[in-house]
Formats: sequence, structure tokens, C-alpha cells
Amino acid sequence: QVQLVESGGGLVQAGDSLRLSCAASGRSFSSYSMGWFRQAPGKEREFVAAIVWSGVRTTYGDSVKGRFTISRDNAKNMVYLQMNSLTPEDTAVYYCAAKVFGSGGAYYTEYDYWGQGTQVTVSS
Repeated sequence: QVQLVESGGGLVQAGDSLRLSCAASGRSFSSYSMGWFRQAPGKEREFVAAIVWSGVRTTYGDSVKGRFTISRDNAKNMVYLQMNSLTPEDTAVYYCAAKVFGSGGAYYTEYDYWGQGTQVTVSS
């Protein structure tokens, strides 16, 4: 079992930055691909970003590419999402996810473990 706990969400204004953190349990964290997804009311879960175990390759959803950065610190069992130039369209609950086998993709069904989510609200 892997337990993921997100933190860092909150209320910000458009144009602001926010850094989300995900703390993971488990001795095998460094071998997992990690991802961030988000979900707004009435919408499907949306892919935000993914990172391979080594951190050398990252993937981003089209709506956040160039604004968000995913990173990880395997020594600390942490994954981060740096969000810049936030807009109201970024408002959602953000979830951290872990994939045990293979590189992380854009589909939420690929992932094996999920955090409880953290709310990000961006005002105009």
C-alpha cells in the first residue's frame, strides 16, 4: 500500500503562483511514476502532469504546459507541482497519484494510488 497526502492548496488571485506538495509513504516510492490530476465540479478528471521515477522526463496537459512544473525528491518521498500564472480555469481539486509499473500517462485509470486531494481556487 502507498499513501499519498497532498497539501498546499488555497485561494489565490489570477496571476499568482502556488506550490502543491504530495508526501508519499512506501519504500518503493522512487520506482513509481507520479502524476497530478484535477477535477472541477461537473467535469471529468483532467490530466495535469506526470513525471517518471528518475525525474528526467515530464509530461503536461495542454492547458497547463508552460505554466506548471512537476518535480520530485525521491530522497524525501515528495512530489511537487509548481503552478504559475494561475487563472480561474485552474480552479479544481488537485490529486496526486502513483503508478507502480511503467511511466505515467494522461489517463487516470492507469494509476494505482491516489491522495485525498487539495482544493485550489483562483479568483479573477
